[in-house]
Amino acid sequence: MRPLTVAAPVALLLALAACAPTTGPSHYADELRRLSDSCEARGGILVPTGQQSGRPQNDHVCRISGGATRLPNDG
Repeated sequence: MRPLTVAAPVALLLALAACAPTTGPSHYADELRRLSDSCEARGGILVPTGQQSGRPQNDHVCRISGGATRLPNDG
């Protein structure tokens, strides 16, 4: 009976520690903001790809719509 009374508080502390927020800067958020700014500067919008790799450059693409062409304008 004694191990059960010790194990319950330990399990509770481990569960609470797993849910604790992390502190410090988020490198993912910083990189995502940098990618978004770069995309907007090119006239696009950053959209998710549906992947979750943990790397923003793999998880998002810059979608540029309208006006983007490689064909010369002869008119």
